[in-house]
Amino acid sequence: MRFTFFIGKGGVGKTTISSAYALHRAIHKPSQRTLLLSTDPAHSLADILQVKLSDSPKRLRAPGPLWARQIDPDRQIDKFLSGERDDLLALLNKGSLFTRDELAPLLDTSLPGMSEVAALLAIHELLDSNYDEVVVDTAPMGHAIRLFQMPEHFARFLDVLETAASRDAVLARHFGGHVQREPALERWARMVGRVKQALSSESKLLLVTTPEPFSLQEAVRSAAAFQIAGASKPIAEIVLNRAVEGKTGCPRCRHRAAQTTAARAFLRAHFAGAKVLSAQDPGAPILGMAALRALGAHVFARRKLTSVACADPPKAPAFQLEAAGWPPLATPLTLTLGKGGVGKTTVSAALAFHHRKQAASEVVTICSIDPAPSLDDVFAANIGDTPIAVLRDRKLLAAEFDALAQFRQWAEQLRTRLSDAMTTEERGIHLDLSLDRRFLLALLDVVPPGVDEIFAIFRILDLLHAGGRVVIDMAPTGHALEVLRTPARLLAWTRLLLKTLAAHRTLPIARDAAVEVATLSQNVRKLAAVLRDPQASRVVLVTLPEPLPDYETRRLLRALQGLQVPLGGVFVNRVLIDRAGRCARCRRAAAWQAASLASLRRQMRGTEIFVIREFDSPIAGAKDLREFTRALWRFV
Repeated sequence: MRFTFFIGKGGVGKTTISSAYALHRAIHKPSQRTLLLSTDPAHSLADILQVKLSDSPKRLRAPGPLWARQIDPDRQIDKFLSGERDDLLALLNKGSLFTRDELAPLLDTSLPGMSEVAALLAIHELLDSNYDEVVVDTAPMGHAIRLFQMPEHFARFLDVLETAASRDAVLARHFGGHVQREPALERWARMVGRVKQALSSESKLLLVTTPEPFSLQEAVRSAAAFQIAGASKPIAEIVLNRAVEGKTGCPRCRHRAAQTTAARAFLRAHFAGAKVLSAQDPGAPILGMAALRALGAHVFARRKLTSVACADPPKAPAFQLEAAGWPPLATPLTLTLGKGGVGKTTVSAALAFHHRKQAASEVVTICSIDPAPSLDDVFAANIGDTPIAVLRDRKLLAAEFDALAQFRQWAEQLRTRLSDAMTTEERGIHLDLSLDRRFLLALLDVVPPGVDEIFAIFRILDLLHAGGRVVIDMAPTGHALEVLRTPARLLAWTRLLLKTLAAHRTLPIARDAAVEVATLSQNVRKLAAVLRDPQASRVVLVTLPEPLPDYETRRLLRALQGLQVPLGGVFVNRVLIDRAGRCARCRRAAAWQAASLASLRRQMRGTEIFVIREFDSPIAGAKDLREFTRALWRFV
């Protein structure tokens, strides 16, 4: 079995290209069974294929043997725990001062960061299936890298469980007896080893990018990260999506053609040896099996893109736009959400930049909590985890959050405190405490799956305590929603931990831990209240006037309503205002945009919708941000 992973920045068209590839393979390899698998928690595979999908593989009405599936993280985790719960509880019980009854509720509580764990479990399950190739549509770049890191993190967790199991061995050495290695550990170690092998030597990486400089720059940054994360093979193929080639009289298309030529040279320079394929921009969304089949033949058989891929848009009612000013940051906290690649970072930067110009005395801090951040591209500066002044404005601060570095710093501090609190001799009544110390110290070497979500909450709390206005440039939709759900999950965990620690209050370490957990609970409760208070925070949505972002925005709105998060407004980015001209491709794109704008206006009556025109080049630096914030429109 071979795994083909489609990777790339959010919004470059991974789902479209991976679907076209899978369909192309199924047609030209009719003797082989192909599965198209989405690991992105904000699935758009069903939208692209125009079919209903679930966590169970569905046979598609394709000319070849092709199935599709969207992973359901909760279902995968529940399925794993249903068979492994008893062994896991037994090992954790051996390694800690908690009983099985105390540990069971903690194991049953929903955890952040489970999408990559679920993908890992699904990949292991597929290794025993009869598919010949699994085509994987991954989450945006930062979280795709985290998927490849999962086997190493799991291996470290097995080391922790090995430490837990060693309690019996230590006791046997002291008091006589023999203990065999736990069968569950052997079973889980084989599982991790098989998945690691599948992700490295048995996988193929196919990069999807677009000619835009930001997309190309992130591709270069991420290529090395995949190698470090466990993808032993280099990127084999690259699809340059939304390319424009050939001579044209359209100024917009002429600019994009020059951009495509420059992108090809860039890819040759930075990815020597990789095969570069092109996907022409038809000016229309690629939706449904017929259009995907045409795209697959165009990209992977190098045929001309046929008119099948150039569907006409639905008719849309006429509407008018009027000039509007950029809104100020109306609350202390603003969170910017949206599908990958829609321009969240640019809009976040513009909101912060504009507010500083309007409020000269107020400090504004913008922080990206996306694992693949790009604030440094927008501000044309080297931005790290600590906020620094940007654009020569000492009151405009920017930071790109490094969750892994924050976790390791926290773990090192806790390691020192645990060593001081629990150092004791391994004899008599102190034996159990010594083993608890070994178990807890080993646990601090494990990077938790939800490290991004958990420590993002800590970062938001720190920034709010520092004062001023705070803008959070969130990760793409699926993982942004995980961050918003994390406060409730942390509160559930802290309640259970406090109850569990209370039973061991005679131990100093348990009392100290209870104080820490109680403080965390109080702070998270405050943040949860802030996120629901329209006077304290608001969410700003960023989208594009296209069907796929439109579908995802609808789902996102429903999720935000369920979380009771106040919505401040919607920004529709890259709109072709007076730029369609006589070019057939641009006219087709403008018509699709009009249909999407009409749909958005219809479903969001009562919400302020702002429209941003398309710019030829990426927004980078003070001059570009000044130009970007000069023009804004809204519906009349």
